Amino acid sequence: MSDANREETEHPTIAEARRVLEVEAAAILGLIDRLDQSFIDAVDTIRQCGGHVVTVGMGKSGIICKKISATLASTGTPSFFLHPAEAIHGDLGMIVSGDVVLALSYSGETEEVVRLIDSVKRLGAKLIAITGNPGSTLAKHSDIHLSAAISREACPLGLAPTASTTATLALGDALAMALLIAKGFREENFAILHPGGKLGKRFLRVRDLMHAGEAIPAVPESAPMREVIYEMSRKGFGITSVIDEEGVLVGVISDGDLRRLLEKSADVMQQTAGDSMKRHPVTIEDSQLASAALQIMESRKITSLFSTNERRQVVGILHLHDLWGLELF
Repeated sequence: MSDANREETEHPTIAEARRVLEVEAAAILGLIDRLDQSFIDAVDTIRQCGGHVVTVGMGKSGIICKKISATLASTGTPSFFLHPAEAIHGDLGMIVSGDVVLALSYSGETEEVVRLIDSVKRLGAKLIAITGNPGSTLAKHSDIHLSAAISREACPLGLAPTASTTATLALGDALAMALLIAKGFREENFAILHPGGKLGKRFLRVRDLMHAGEAIPAVPESAPMREVIYEMSRKGFGITSVIDEEGVLVGVISDGDLRRLLEKSADVMQQTAGDSMKRHPVTIEDSQLASAALQIMESRKITSLFSTNERRQVVGILHLHDLWGLELF
């Protein structure tokens, strides 16, 4: 369908929504050719920051500030939002020497933000401004200025901040992602900061989930089978490790092994753990991903897996139930 035909048949609501999206998309694309040394300087300044990135902005800009701070913090750059009106009434103590203040004001003349300029400099913090006006007070008095200028707002009245806030948010995301790359931030780092999210679960280690210490079922090679059965029942894993005098894993006995032994011989209870154990059991290091443990258990059709250290000493046990529902893949 041609553009002309589409305009004739399209519902007015859809047409307006399409126009808004096109204006806002154009606003973001317009930022690309304006990226210059100032952007590089801003990334380097934040990367070398020994404190926090403090974002400040009024109204809609303040809302964008909160999102930028959240993105920075979640990708390894400590950051928080400070309301400029609260700042000039006592909260300036939240800014200290070594911080970077990221100030947002499209006009660059927002009174509450402009009033912070001298205070920020006296406190020894760097000031990075994002405005749509390079000739504004905020832009001229900042250490670094980034332009988020747009040709027009998406608001049909030209009043409500729409394309301007979208462009500013996108520029903030660009800063955060460039910082992420510059700092060598990886998935593992992201997982540490998001322990409750799906990605955090993907990077759980065996040590995070395993049962350790007194919870580990273990018997010596010399233990009679009565003691083996007691240990398996007491610890509740349906399996026990068999260890030597130095705590080194030499074998395992599972409840399935016991059933098979009883089918073959009636004098199983006269044997020791060393006589009945299954030697060379599969194990996993506690530093391995929990997802790797799950793969081992599913491929070998086992429900428990012992974790050992470099000397083959048992340091934990992981049960299949510990892994279910974690969305490890």
